[in-house]
Amino acid sequence: MTLPCIAVASAGWGQHHQLDAWSAWKAAQLTDGGRVIDDGNNEISHSEGQAYGLLLAQAFGDRDAFRRIEAWTQSKLAIRPDGLMAWKWQTSGEADLRNATDGDLLRAWALLRATRDSGWREHEGKAAQICRGFIENCLAPDPRVPSELLLKPASHMTATDNSVIVNPSYYMSRALIELGEALGHVDLLRTAAHGEQLLRDPAAMRDWIDVTPSGIQAAKDLSNAFGWDALRIPLYLFWSGRHDHPALKGASRRFAAATLAKHVATVTAPSGQLIVQSDAVGFHAVADLALGNPPALPRPGQGYYADTLALLAQVAWREGI
Repeated sequence: MTLPCIAVASAGWGQHHQLDAWSAWKAAQLTDGGRVIDDGNNEISHSEGQAYGLLLAQAFGDRDAFRRIEAWTQSKLAIRPDGLMAWKWQTSGEADLRNATDGDLLRAWALLRATRDSGWREHEGKAAQICRGFIENCLAPDPRVPSELLLKPASHMTATDNSVIVNPSYYMSRALIELGEALGHVDLLRTAAHGEQLLRDPAAMRDWIDVTPSGIQAAKDLSNAFGWDALRIPLYLFWSGRHDHPALKGASRRFAAATLAKHVATVTAPSGQLIVQSDAVGFHAVADLALGNPPALPRPGQGYYADTLALLAQVAWREGI
């Protein structure tokens, strides 16, 4: 499947507005050296942010930004021998060498898109190297169905016959499928399909879960809420074209728990009780996708996470419909 970059106008969001929003994001979040800054998390940079930056740069046809982001990532985070990234880089220059599976998956996908869809051949072969490390280190048998594979959140996380910790928001089906098809990795295709099945269980609508032989449990000492991580589940499902997936309706009900006008619930307890709500456009955009509606237009200046989600939602709408 060949996907064009979003360089033409889409309904309700003209090309000029697109470029303005992307330029504003770069001005706020991206240094000249290619570091994506998380201004809501002590100005650190992490594998997730670098991967999101790569995906957006490719989608907007910005080869220079893509080159700078990948160069910084290669220099500061892609320093492990297995092809995966250190998940965090601090302003002190210290890197946390543990990986985060979603960052690696999304970076590999961005590199594949750059080569396949944009013709930026200087990145050819990188996705294959990342996927080899990903498959070797970040997949584990499902204790309920040992023939199927789950995504581990990081290579160092222990997975046993009795317990596999999973972050459901790390499942980006489209990325897994396109990488699996392009590189001939059946394990990635099966992981995507099994992940979509996992997300059909309402118990999986949390930031973190523990998959055990008896079913899905709350993960000890990790967030049990549908919160900052889990709200990406509908974004990724819509982007993957899974518009009828029950998790979209489940997410919509949670977003609707907000009590203030023009807000969406961004964190809800397992019971559905409201914990945190926000009027930031990025969260509205994800809630719109969950309903199958065009996402709210970006309004830059609301922080790294909200602004990034706002732009990703626009790409997801264009590519997922």
